[in-house]
Amino acid sequence: MARKIDEAVIRGEIDNTVEGRTSGRIWLAGRVEPLVLTLEGDCWRDLAGTRLCFQNPSPKAVPDSDALDENQTGIVGDMTASRKSKVPTVSEEEIQRLYQSQSGIPFEWKNILYLEWFSGINGRVVIESAAYLMEISPHEWEMDEDAEEAQKLANLNSMRDFMAQVIRRRDPERKEEGESDGELDEFAWEERLKESDRLTDAYQEVLEKYMEDSNSEQKEAFVMGWDGLLDALAERDEAAEDDFLGKTRVKGTTEDASFDDDDEEDDDDYMEPDDGLFGDEGDDHPLQIQSQELAKRAMDVVQRDAAPGTAAYHLVSCLLQVSGKLAGALNGRGSGYEPETGFILAVLKRCLNWLNEAVGSCQELMSAEEDADQLAALTHLRSSAFAIRNGIVELRRELK
Repeated sequence: MARKIDEAVIRGEIDNTVEGRTSGRIWLAGRVEPLVLTLEGDCWRDLAGTRLCFQNPSPKAVPDSDALDENQTGIVGDMTASRKSKVPTVSEEEIQRLYQSQSGIPFEWKNILYLEWFSGINGRVVIESAAYLMEISPHEWEMDEDAEEAQKLANLNSMRDFMAQVIRRRDPERKEEGESDGELDEFAWEERLKESDRLTDAYQEVLEKYMEDSNSEQKEAFVMGWDGLLDALAERDEAAEDDFLGKTRVKGTTEDASFDDDDEEDDDDYMEPDDGLFGDEGDDHPLQIQSQELAKRAMDVVQRDAAPGTAAYHLVSCLLQVSGKLAGALNGRGSGYEPETGFILAVLKRCLNWLNEAVGSCQELMSAEEDADQLAALTHLRSSAFAIRNGIVELRRELK
């Protein structure tokens, strides 16, 4: 995934005075020698043909910066000092308070510095900040609008290529070890779930980059490789344009799209989702019921406004994951939905990991607790988590 190093930057310079080539040096906290950038491609129009110098008023070391190779050779991504972004107008402490009270965080739109490149060794590297002090030299050459659009399209393709490497989709025609024409085993399902995790992480990264872009849907679909969705979005936009121009068919007139025999046949092929897919009341698996009750109890016991990163927040998050995953894998077996055994085994294995983390977070809370009643409640939570864990271990043994 992307390496974000804006906090670690002390100062830097980006030079795009030679068309088609972008170079630079960036000094990072905790490192003696600067990163040396040697990149193919140009910045956006505002920086193309210029030399940019920037400085971070409050640098601090970050883990990602230590792992970066000194020679950053590759291709440019989006490089601009005119990207619009929402910037909070309150301090970090106030943001935390507003977050805990579920209140809106005030912000304003600002131009920010956004430097992105794709290194042959380290992959995608991003610097994004509204706090840097910047100085931009006069343009030594000018980029026109067509050239900028061409560069942006090249950047999109670079992002798409990078995401394809992150996701590492399986070849649907190629059978992996453990796959057959019948059911998949646990290990084959685990590989599919890992791909799903990579896909989720990749999409989160894409959302963060394009969420405030006016063409966010199209760019996200293109970069993720969802060409079918891209076609659907194009059809939707074309239909909206036809509607705007008054060319769409109006219901109730001779131009209305009436249903013919073919339409009725198509309707026969459509199946309503099975209401029993997620389990009717009474069909829920005992382990899922226990895990759901435990998650609810944990939310009553620990601090309700616990911030992300705290032991209390992590405890509840892990237990909710277990409850949700068990519901999808175990519930509704009497409805006709029979998930493959390998899939269930893979999900149960992941639930064991979340329960281990939940027990660790619970132990951390117990170590810091002084109130006897609260300590007893946490001890009971931990015992219940162990009991569910033992139940999952036994179920895995039966399924195997």
